[in-house]
Order: sequence, then structure tokens, then C-alpha cells
Amino acid sequence: MILLIAGASHTGKTVLAQRLLEKYNYPYLSIDLLKMGLIRSGNTGLTPEQDEALQAYLWPIVKEMIKTAIENRQNLIVEGGYIPFDWKKDFSDSYLEQIRYYCLVMTEAYIESHFDEIKKHADAIEARLDDSWCTKESVLQDNAYNFKMCKRHGCNCILIDGSYHVDIEL
Repeated sequence: MILLIAGASHTGKTVLAQRLLEKYNYPYLSIDLLKMGLIRSGNTGLTPEQDEALQAYLWPIVKEMIKTAIENRQNLIVEGGYIPFDWKKDFSDSYLEQIRYYCLVMTEAYIESHFDEIKKHADAIEARLDDSWCTKESVLQDNAYNFKMCKRHGCNCILIDGSYHVDIEL
């Protein structure tokens, strides 16, 4: 089984992946770690701020890793913001049977009433050396975009509203 966990920055993708690892012993791949390894090693001239170009660069690698895991009957959690909304087009039906996709989206009401908590938990798993770019407005905009794109592409969306509790049962 492959679990894809997508969503905007600060929605808790990495925390959820860590919880699932602890609960089910499924390893997880953080696309952010892959991104930074490729950037820091000089294997790409891209920078962390080039989201669209990074998705175009990383997704072909990640999708082949997913296929390899399925072919080897391995479980894997893949989390990150670089999973395209039209990801299904890259897999045949036999692969799709082994993949579950979840996009974490915080509602406007949740963001408005919990923004300070969102910022407080920003480095719960991964250290954020500079999080100054993250504003309430950017979080609202990014989550609204992710919700719109999930609807457009028929993606499974987990709405975070009220208290923050996200769990996935396998």
C-alpha cells in the first residue's frame, strides 16, 4: 500500500506521516528531504522557493519510486507538497489499486481561529530555519487553492475544521 499525503505548507503532512509510521510501521519519504538533498548536493540548480519547477523536477523521480515500491510489494508513505493534483494520470489501474491519496486542507474558519497554533507547530518534525514568509494570508490562499484543485481533479481531501485531529485508518 502506498499512501500519498499532500497539502499546503503547515497543514501537518509530516506529522501525519510520522504518526502513520509509528502506528503501522510504514516507512515514509519526505519529498522535502529529497528536495533539499538534491539542492544541497548540487544535483539541481533549483532553489527551495521555485515550487512549480521543483514539482516538475521531483515528481518524475517520486512517481518511479512509488512504482518500484508497488512492484516490490512494499508499503510506503510519501508526503509533501510536490504531488501534482493530476497524479493519477501517471499510473495504470494496477498501480492505482495500491495507492491512496489524501490532501490535507485547513478551512478558512480553522485558519482564522488557529493561526497562532499553526505557526507554533510549524517545526514539530522538521526544523524551519526561516518561517517568516508564512503569514495568515499566505496560509489562507494556499489552502483555498488546494481545496479548489482537489475538487477540480476529484482528489480525496481531508478538511481540517474545528479541532486538529487527522488520522487515516488502513
